[in-house]
Amino acid sequence: MTRLRNFSLTWAALIILLLSRSLEGCGHISVSAPIVRLGDPITASCIITQKCSHLDPESQILWRLGSDLQPGGRQQHLSDGTQESTITLPHLNHTRAFLSCCLNWSNTVQILDQVELHAGYPPAVPHNLSCLMNLTTNSLNCQWEPGPETHLPTNITLKSFKSRANCQTQEDSIQDCVPKDGQSHCSIPRRHLLLYQNMVIWVQAENALGTSMSLQLCLNPMDVVKLEPPMLRTLDPNPEAPPPEPGCLHLCWEPWKPGLFINQKCELRHKPQRGEASWALESPLPSEAFQYELCGLLPATTYTLQIRCIRWPLPGLWSNWSPNLELRTTERAPAVRLDTWWRQRQLDPRTVQLFWKPVPLEEDSGQIQGYVVSWRPSGQAAAILPLCNTTELSCTFHLPSEAQEVTLEAYNSAGTSRPSPVAFSESRGPALTRLHAMAQDPHSLWVGWELPSPQPQGYVIEWGPGPSSTSNSNKTWRMEQSGSITGFLLKENIRPFQLYEITVTPLYQDAMGHSQHVYAYSQERGPSRAPELRLNHIGKTWAQLEWVPEPPELGKSPLTHYTIFWTNAQNQFFSAILNASSHGFVLHGLKPASLYHVHLMASSKAGAVNSTVLNLMTLTPEGSELHILLGLFALLLLLSCLCGTVWLCCSSNRKNPLWPNIPDPAHSSLGSWVPTTMEEEAFQLPSLSTPPITKLTVLEEEKKKPVPWESLNSSETCGLPTLVQPYVLQRDPRTASTQPQSQSGTSNQVLYGQLVGSPTSPGPGHYLRCDSTQPLLGGVSPSTKSYENLWFQASPLGTLVAPAPSQEDDCVFGPLLDFPLLQGIQVHGVEGLGSF
Repeated sequence: MTRLRNFSLTWAALIILLLSRSLEGCGHISVSAPIVRLGDPITASCIITQKCSHLDPESQILWRLGSDLQPGGRQQHLSDGTQESTITLPHLNHTRAFLSCCLNWSNTVQILDQVELHAGYPPAVPHNLSCLMNLTTNSLNCQWEPGPETHLPTNITLKSFKSRANCQTQEDSIQDCVPKDGQSHCSIPRRHLLLYQNMVIWVQAENALGTSMSLQLCLNPMDVVKLEPPMLRTLDPNPEAPPPEPGCLHLCWEPWKPGLFINQKCELRHKPQRGEASWALESPLPSEAFQYELCGLLPATTYTLQIRCIRWPLPGLWSNWSPNLELRTTERAPAVRLDTWWRQRQLDPRTVQLFWKPVPLEEDSGQIQGYVVSWRPSGQAAAILPLCNTTELSCTFHLPSEAQEVTLEAYNSAGTSRPSPVAFSESRGPALTRLHAMAQDPHSLWVGWELPSPQPQGYVIEWGPGPSSTSNSNKTWRMEQSGSITGFLLKENIRPFQLYEITVTPLYQDAMGHSQHVYAYSQERGPSRAPELRLNHIGKTWAQLEWVPEPPELGKSPLTHYTIFWTNAQNQFFSAILNASSHGFVLHGLKPASLYHVHLMASSKAGAVNSTVLNLMTLTPEGSELHILLGLFALLLLLSCLCGTVWLCCSSNRKNPLWPNIPDPAHSSLGSWVPTTMEEEAFQLPSLSTPPITKLTVLEEEKKKPVPWESLNSSETCGLPTLVQPYVLQRDPRTASTQPQSQSGTSNQVLYGQLVGSPTSPGPGHYLRCDSTQPLLGGVSPSTKSYENLWFQASPLGTLVAPAPSQEDDCVFGPLLDFPLLQGIQVHGVEGLGSF
C-alpha cells in the first residue's frame, strides 16, 4: 500500500513537471519600474506568445503578488494573435515581493513568468559630518549620521579633494573612502593627505531612487588634531617638603608621548564623592611643569579628578577626559562654636553633667573626632587636668572644690578647636512667666513665654519625654542667643502621641534664671474607652440609662459628644446624639416584653470608641391589668352565652334541633302527624284478623344497657320481634271516625305504646304502657296527673311491680298484640320481621 502511494505521488510530480516545461517560455512580464517608492503604484503586463498553440485561446490569466491573488487584471487579444493581461497595483506596501503571471492548467495554477519588485525610499541627506586628525594612526577620521533606513541597497561614499584659499577651487582629487556595511565612519590614510593644506570633504549616499550629499566640510587636517588624554596620578610625597595644607591635594600627570612636541594646554575637573555635587573646573593648568596643587577643598573628603588637553595656541580638538583618579584631602582642626549647658545633681552639687552642641563657623568646619573637658588649676599655667574625653555630646564629672570653670575643646587628627570656657554660676535671675506649649502638627511643638524684666541675653530650651522618663540622655536641648524672642518651634526628636516636658531657662550676663517647665502632647489621641452603660429604671415602653463619664486624661482629646444606639430583636436601628456633659438618657417608644441591645459611643476630634453592649428586656403588663382583661373577657363570654340561650329558647323554630318535640298522646291526633299509608304498603300479620299495620318504626336498643324483662304469656307474643320501638296506631286511619268516644270524656285522643326488645332475645317482646287519660286495652291504674308517667308491669300473679331504678325508658313493654292498632303500622328499618 505504501509503495502504491509513493508511486502515485511520483507520477503526479512528473506530470506537474511536464506541464511546467510545456508552459516554459509561453508568457513574459514587463513592469513600469522594478523599484518604486514605498507605497507608490506600479503597472505590469503579461503577454502569451503564439508558440503556445496548445493553450486554450480563452484561457484566463491570473496575477499573484507573493502568495495572494490580485484582482483587477484586464485581458485582451492582440492583432498578432497574442493574449495580453494588464494589472495596476495602487499601493506597493512590500519592500520586496514577487509578482507572478499565472494560468489555470489542468485544474492547477501554473506560473508563466514572475518578476521581483523592490520598494523603499531615496537616501536621506547625511548630517553632522566631523573629522579629526589622529596622530597615533596618522589618518583623518571622519564620522556622520546617515539618516533613516531606505530599505534599498544604498552606496555611501566619503568624497574629498584638495583645494587652496577658502576651498573655492578644486585641485587634485583624493581617493574615495567607502565605509563598511552598516558603518557611518571612514578614515583617510596619511598618504592621501597633504598636511597644512585645505581640503573639501563630503558624504554622498546613492540608491535606485536617488542621490543625496551632505554639506561640504572645508578643513586643514592639522587644525583638527585630537590629542590623547594624559595619565593623571598623585604626587609622590617628599619627606623634605612640608605636608599639604588642609583642604589641598598635590597631583601630577604624564603627557601623551606622541604629543610631546606639540604645545598644548590642559584643564582639570573634580567633585566630592559624597552627595550629588557637580563638577568643578580648574583651568588652565601650567604646561611646563606637569604637576599641580589643588586647594580649597573640604577636609577629610574623597574627590574624583579628571584631566584633558588640547593643542595650543594652534587650532585643535580637546582630548577625551582621562580615567578617574580618587584622592582624599587631609584633616583640619575643627572650626566650631561649642554651646554648653550644665546641670548639677541635687544630692551631690559637685557632680556636674555638662552638655554641649557644636555650631560650625564655616562651611568647611572640619570633622570632629572627639571632645575633651579639662581644668587648669590656678597658679599652674602648664598643668592641664582632663576631666572627660568622649565622642558624645555630654559628660558627667566631679568638679574640684576650687574649680569655678572648665574648658571644652573639639579635636581631630589635625588639631583642636578654639577653647570654650564653661563657668558654673548659681541661678540668680528672674524666671519666665506665662510659659505655654501647644502642638503645631504631629512632629512639632510650639513653646512660648512672656519676656521677663530685665531682658535675658539668651535662652536654653530643653525637651524630652514626660515624667515617665527620668534619663537625661533622651532629652534634646538648644541655645538661643537672641534674648528678645518670645517663642520657638521645636522640630527635633518630636514624635506623635508623646507627652513631652519642655523646660526653658533664661540666660543673663554672668547669671542664670530659674527654669520653668510645661507639659504638652505632640498629638492627642482619641478616647481609650467609653463609659459603661447601666440600667437605672425600666418600664413597659421606656428605659432610663445612666453612665459615669470617664475622667480626662493627658494626651487624650476632650470629648465632643455621645451617641447612643439601640436595636430591637427585628434588627431595627435607632440612635440619638447627646452632649458631652450628659450622663443619662431615657429610651422612649419601646415595645413591652421586648429585648433591646444598647451601646454608647464616645467621640472626640481625635476619634471615637464604643462601650460594651447592654441587653435589656422591657416589662410585661402588670397582674391587675391582666386580671381586668381576663374578667372583661369572661363577662363578654357570659353575656354571649346568655344571649344565645335566650335566643334558642324564645325561638320556636330552634327547639327541635336541640330536643325533639314528642307529641303528647293525650293532646294529639294520630291522623294529624302519621302519614296516610298507601294500599300497597300494608301487609298482613299472620293468623290475625285485625286491620293491617299502617307504619312501624324500629329503634335499636343500646347494647350497653340491656334491660331484662319478665317473660309474658306465649299466647300473647304472636311471634313478633322483640326489638321494635314504634308508635302504634290504635285504629285504622282509613276508616271513618265513627266509633263512640271513650268513657273518660276526652275527645280526639289516641292511645299509643313504645315497643322495646332485642331481635336476638329468646323471650317475647315487651311493651311500655304510657300515661294517658284513655283506657288502654281495658287496663286500669291511670296516672293521677296528665303530665306524670309511672312505671307499671303486670306480674304473673296480677300484682303491679315497679321497674328497676336504672330503667331510663318512658314505658314498660309488653306483648305487642296488646295494642291492636299496631296491626296497621308500617315498619321501617327492621330486616328481621320475617316472622312478624
